[in-house]
Amino acid sequence: HYPPKVAISRLVGSLKGVSARRLRQEFPGHIHKYLWGDHFWSPSYFAASCGDAPLAVIKEYIENQNRPG
Repeated sequence: HYPPKVAISRLVGSLKGVSARRLRQEFPGHIHKYLWGDHFWSPSYFAASCGDAPLAVIKEYIENQNRPG
């Protein structure tokens, strides 16, 4: 959940920035092989909403993504 007045691009940028900074601090010698050029995250992102779907339904949907239909 996040405030609806916050732009999703700003939210994602903040999450990427903070998480990259924390990972660099905690694992400075280990993250080099995971970098995207000089960056930890790619410049893109994907966002979707699921309305009021129960968490169990969302979890099942995600778990079944790799199964052939």
